[in-house]
Amino acid sequence: MRVDATELIDRLEVFRLEKKISQEDLAKKLDVAFSTVNRWFNRRSQPKHIQRYHIRKMMGEDTPHNRNVYFFWGVRRLGE
Repeated sequence: MRVDATELIDRLEVFRLEKKISQEDLAKKLDVAFSTVNRWFNRRSQPKHIQRYHIRKMMGEDTPHNRNVYFFWGVRRLGE
């Protein structure tokens, strides 16, 4: 299931508010500029693919490293 970047930013805003993290601290955690985070929340831009990955990882959401990986010969869990 592909997550829309707008939905991801909405969840990130809730996460940020619940954890009492400022936009500035969030930017530091994600290794991006404060202005970048501010533009996401003001809907002037969307996070790039790698940024979306790190956002999901920070929030403890599913990432490719902890879900099923599909190979041409079948399905297996990473680390098996």
